[in-house]
Amino acid sequence: MQPVLNIDDIKRVEVGLTRVGVSVSELMRRAGRAVAHEVLELGAKNVVVFCGMGNNGGDGWVCAEALHSHGVSVRIVAPVEPKRIPGDLARRVAQSAVRSGTPMFIGPSREKVRELLADADTVVDCMLGTGFRGGVRKPFDIWVDCINASNARVVAVDVPSGLSAQTGLIDGDCVIADMTVTMIALKPGLLADAGRDACGVIVVAPLAEQTERLVVEADPVAWRTDLADYRRVSIEPSAAQDKFTRGSVLVVGGSSRFPGAPIMAARAAARAGAGYVTLAVPASIVPIVQSHVLEIPVIGLPCDVDGVLTGEAAVKVSMLAESNTATLIGPGMRVASGPVACVSELLCGSKPLVIDADGLNCLSHLTEGNITDYPEITRRGAPLILTPHRRELGRLVGRADNPPASLEEQLECARQIIWTDGGSELVVVAKGSATGCVGADQAVLPKPGPAALATAGSGDVLAGMMASYLAQSVDKVSDLPLLAALACEVHGYAGTLAAEAYGTRGVVAGDIIDCIGLAADAIEEHAFVPESLAGPVA
Repeated sequence: MQPVLNIDDIKRVEVGLTRVGVSVSELMRRAGRAVAHEVLELGAKNVVVFCGMGNNGGDGWVCAEALHSHGVSVRIVAPVEPKRIPGDLARRVAQSAVRSGTPMFIGPSREKVRELLADADTVVDCMLGTGFRGGVRKPFDIWVDCINASNARVVAVDVPSGLSAQTGLIDGDCVIADMTVTMIALKPGLLADAGRDACGVIVVAPLAEQTERLVVEADPVAWRTDLADYRRVSIEPSAAQDKFTRGSVLVVGGSSRFPGAPIMAARAAARAGAGYVTLAVPASIVPIVQSHVLEIPVIGLPCDVDGVLTGEAAVKVSMLAESNTATLIGPGMRVASGPVACVSELLCGSKPLVIDADGLNCLSHLTEGNITDYPEITRRGAPLILTPHRRELGRLVGRADNPPASLEEQLECARQIIWTDGGSELVVVAKGSATGCVGADQAVLPKPGPAALATAGSGDVLAGMMASYLAQSVDKVSDLPLLAALACEVHGYAGTLAAEAYGTRGVVAGDIIDCIGLAADAIEEHAFVPESLAGPVA
């Protein structure tokens, strides 16, 4: 796994490196040379390096001098003369680049910048670093606009200028890079929200052999998974299995208004490998549901005239859950006294449970909008996986009017729930443009799926998969966050396969379901291939 550090923790690692003999000056030189190496690997011949006023700009001056020494045609664009750079270290490396004969242009006009970019094959963005906050000011906003309008490849240093490396949010202009060479470790803002479009391929430059130890000691905010990590939670199929030994899943949900959500969840659970899936829905929609799930038995539950479960359904749901390996509750269920009673009853049960969608909203109702005030409700002896998107997560932790707006906040809110519960059987799958699978010991970040997943029903599909993986792995897997991440990763790659078949805008949730098996096989195959031979899955 790859560690992900908050910006403040990155600074502490830098301090730690200086204490073990790697000076700040040496770190800057190594950073600049690491970027130059990547640019040379791209085969660049004509490079324009845009430098800012701080240490990020210093990396750029070092990079430019290194490229110049390798015979690359390189030109530097800077806002001020080297002697006017306020930081001593950045000023010294800039003056060194000038002495080496590297051409520079100070405060050029928009027209001159366009002229410089016209014949450039590569741009290096060193304008604004990880300490950047707010909107991009002049002249950098003009340069950003010109860079994005050019045909050159763009390599960003540490973070694309205009993007918050901590939150992944932008306020106005932002460089859109083809590659980002980030120093020491990944940052959360590179992996989520605007960062997903702005960063391109991300390369981590550790800068020192002591970095790995210091990063781990800094207590990473999360860990980004590699495919090989899933070996620990993959359950290989056996010819000795039958439908009963592959795990059974109960899906509870649905209403007259939303009959499709539990159908998609149940079909996804079956496609993800569960040997037996049962679907329990309000009795009034049983005929509709049965017509869509030929392989899945459908059980009718007591409901009212609006097709919403009543309190009488709770006892029956509890009995059904005890006869299955894992249960999912929530998709399409609505929020009313009956569904709330069903969620409450299942939480008191002894079998693994996944709560999604309206099941989460019922849980919010049970805890009066702040689950951290009611830790006893989620404290149980069997695994419990909550799968909230950002708005549902906000409703769970007393932030209904101010839901988390970034991966950083998702992880923070999820940890509030985990730490309040205090047990190792709870995992919060905090969904967003990047998803964090948060447990008591660590947060795991699976590779996010494509934009095609942003379609109604996609979350129901993931919830069904989550219950299926839980049912197949109960008593076999101790790392629940990693198991949840595997379900997310397969879901994401299924979205990629669906997009290849139907186009990014043409994917609907049912298309994702039909690709689950192929996606799971591909990820498992790559997970067990030596890293030196494995290519990218998506």
